[in-house]
Amino acid sequence: MTGTALGIAAWGLLTGIAMAKSELALPLALLMSLIVFAGSAQLAALPLLAGGAPLWVIWATALCVNLRFVIFSAGWRRYFGTLPRGQRLRMAYFAADLNYALVLKRFPVPPATSQSVPYFWGGVSLNFPAWHLPSLIGLLVGDRIPTQWGLGFAGSLALLGLTYAMLHDRATWIAAAVAGAAAVATFALPLRLNILVAIAAAVVVGLLIDHTTQRAAQPEEDLT
Repeated sequence: MTGTALGIAAWGLLTGIAMAKSELALPLALLMSLIVFAGSAQLAALPLLAGGAPLWVIWATALCVNLRFVIFSAGWRRYFGTLPRGQRLRMAYFAADLNYALVLKRFPVPPATSQSVPYFWGGVSLNFPAWHLPSLIGLLVGDRIPTQWGLGFAGSLALLGLTYAMLHDRATWIAAAVAGAAAVATFALPLRLNILVAIAAAVVVGLLIDHTTQRAAQPEEDLT
């Protein structure tokens, strides 16, 4: 996680600054920062909270923004599905985008849980403070840091760098291209639903390529 910690920290700082500049009281903002642990959901919910939106709208917005974790958890099940439910619930709280990407990069084929679980917690041990400490700093000194500095771009660069490292064959390149095109094409959707559309499109394309490749590799007698 050391390669992406700086980008995560910048992203957390940006979220803290945004919360400090909102109309949320400091105790409530601190509680939100510690409990929610999802920068995209926090940033999406802030204007709704400030505008006095109904609670169900805020919940629905956060749910839509974080629906990608349903897809992530389905992939993680191959690695952690045999663990006790309580342990899986604890891991679910600490799960983050980069943790998912790094686990899949390190273990393309699911290994024994004795290998993947320590690797997961090792990433969390750096990812969690790299997010929360800058976020709390942003909350406390947010009024002194201009939002025009564009600190969130560092977090985007960290994600882009990690994504590029995972593009290792034709299927992953095509899925990434489709995801990017879908995200841009549906950018005008509300509640950042273009993120969910991009993920779904990439998953569908990846599955189709994988299925087609497997069928092409089968001997002709197996297909008759």
